[in-house]
Amino acid sequence: MIDSHVHLDDEAFDEDRDDLIKGLSENGIELVINNSSDLPSSERSVELANNYENIYAAIGVHPHDAITYDDDVEKRLIELSRDKKVVAIGEIGLDYHYDNSPRYVQRVVFKRQIELAVSLKKNIVIHSRDAAKDTFDILKEAHEKYDFKALIHCFSQSVEMMREYIKMGDYIALGGVVTFKNAKTPKEVAKEVPLDRLLLETDCPYMTPVPYRGKRNEPKFVKFTCQYIADLRQMEASEIEKITAENTKRFFGI
Repeated sequence: MIDSHVHLDDEAFDEDRDDLIKGLSENGIELVINNSSDLPSSERSVELANNYENIYAAIGVHPHDAITYDDDVEKRLIELSRDKKVVAIGEIGLDYHYDNSPRYVQRVVFKRQIELAVSLKKNIVIHSRDAAKDTFDILKEAHEKYDFKALIHCFSQSVEMMREYIKMGDYIALGGVVTFKNAKTPKEVAKEVPLDRLLLETDCPYMTPVPYRGKRNEPKFVKFTCQYIADLRQMEASEIEKITAENTKRFFGI
């Protein structure tokens, strides 16, 4: 399996990071994509990717930290992007739930990082929370101007919205939320999303799937999401593993 979205640079892993990463293969994880939230996180992601063969990095500034984005940050991201283990710009997007950065700033920085990704010939990983319309509108406008693909991480929108993203050539990543008892919409999406556009993720250390909900999430727990989706679709988990791994490698160019 491949976990398409982790945060192994997070302080939650400070005590056992090396052991956890070295144990990925024995837990059935071929590789992971470490996503970033700001410039320091981007630098840590690249460092991790260079220290471990089974880690790749996505770099960028999360909407929470959009207010920190400036020319100097962008210049450094360009430098980091030259590393062969950097496979995407992410996670970027909009978050109107917490509004840690002003919404106008979030939109400006989101558009700017899309343009950065295009200039670097990288695909993008999207964070969108309580900002479905603005996220979609910005991506739709960008798709009309540029050649790129987006991965909507931790997808939480409707089946109808999922289909609109698919029409634009984008991909959908599903994680532990699918296993939550009351997560009706993610379950519907899991049943309906075209298999050639589906990726698996944990978003660890967050969003831990059942039966470990409430505990620290880890890449090895992606198997529970995989099995749950397989059951929803009346398929073998091994089929979902194979298909989503191929999709992940195709999207990130690995």
